[in-house]
Amino acid sequence: MMKTILKNLILNNPDQKLNKKTNLIIEDGIITKIGAITSDDQKNAKVFEFNDAICAPGFFDMHVHLREPGREDEETVKTGANAAAAGGFTGIACMPNTDPTIDSAEVIRYIKEKANGHLVDVYPVAAATMSRKGETLAPMIELSEAGAIAFSDDGVAIKSAKILRTALEYSKMLNKTIIDHCEDETLAGGAMNESFNSTFLGLPGIPSVAEDLIVMRDIMMADYTKGKVHIAHISTKGAVELVRKGKENGINVTAEVAPHHFSLTDDSLKTYNTNYKMNPPLRTAEDVAAIIKGLVDGTIDCIASDHAPHAPEEKELEFEYAPNGILGLETQIGIAFTELYHKKHLTIEQLIEKFSINPRKILNIKVPKIEVGELANLTIFDPNEVWTVEVNKFKSISKNSPFDKKLLSGRAKAAINNKQIFIGDKFLSI
Repeated sequence: MMKTILKNLILNNPDQKLNKKTNLIIEDGIITKIGAITSDDQKNAKVFEFNDAICAPGFFDMHVHLREPGREDEETVKTGANAAAAGGFTGIACMPNTDPTIDSAEVIRYIKEKANGHLVDVYPVAAATMSRKGETLAPMIELSEAGAIAFSDDGVAIKSAKILRTALEYSKMLNKTIIDHCEDETLAGGAMNESFNSTFLGLPGIPSVAEDLIVMRDIMMADYTKGKVHIAHISTKGAVELVRKGKENGINVTAEVAPHHFSLTDDSLKTYNTNYKMNPPLRTAEDVAAIIKGLVDGTIDCIASDHAPHAPEEKELEFEYAPNGILGLETQIGIAFTELYHKKHLTIEQLIEKFSINPRKILNIKVPKIEVGELANLTIFDPNEVWTVEVNKFKSISKNSPFDKKLLSGRAKAAINNKQIFIGDKFLSI
């Protein structure tokens, strides 16, 4: 039986009220000892020294675009999972805007087969409607039985209140969550946030009310059906306030934010760099402040990357015609700790909740425990390590990130799951 020793860790799991410096022994992927290490323990063991790095339940990103099937030139299940492991994540949920769409059991089985044997657990999110067109409900029961973890038409909002109502009623029966991209299609189609900057730059704008309207609709429909709705990549002050009020009224609504929406504003677009073009667009400093407040008071439950790989020739188009989206898996821990922990907005425990515990609870996935007898599903990170983003070294096939060469504080040291460890740029068996 393979034995692995992890020395000098600070174990931190808010769910277990665990915060102590100690050592771990893992045998055949299972935690077998927590505590002092003897000379007998070290016989025939792999030993890794972590110098007081923090060990938390494995981080989970609930909003990732893997592009497979259909655009394997941009990302595959394997390369996306590799990027997740390099970023410190042991689980991801992949969104349904692939080609073909994740609206059949066959596509779900295909993705799960591609992910089989990887360190990172991959959970497909199925489309709520066929081909994400918002016209006909997808076969939600069949998709759930095949392994769909949630339902979404991500990339667009679920088109009508009527079909949203039906989707919520089915998802309630299946104990699943509806994840919605909140943008009124009649106000969509711009290239950036509607603001002074959009006028100055001569680019068509997307008003913040486009998001607020759909967030309001979704919360009202969740209240009416008693279903669960999750607001993807929240970006406006108004949307944060709507979610806050919904929660205060006992409505089953949750929300996520992407790191670029609490670290960047639409001022970044003045260079016309398409790596700052995304949907929802970068908003104003006032929106960023509201998002940070929402993270602090728990209105926003979790952080998710909205990892969106694109081919370089696409991002090199004129700004108005370039596709939306940036990479996120390999930078989000660094951005979150730089912007939220080191600026004293959130504690380490709060960040662990938003990266590990809350996403799994929203999706009804078991939260890993750090205790003897449990499968080792762990993220080890140093919140103080200073490093420079080097996009050319990313595990992702694509390289579309606005954070290249940015100095960040906080970095993943290792990811452990499924009897594997990613450390030192290598996957090893444990």
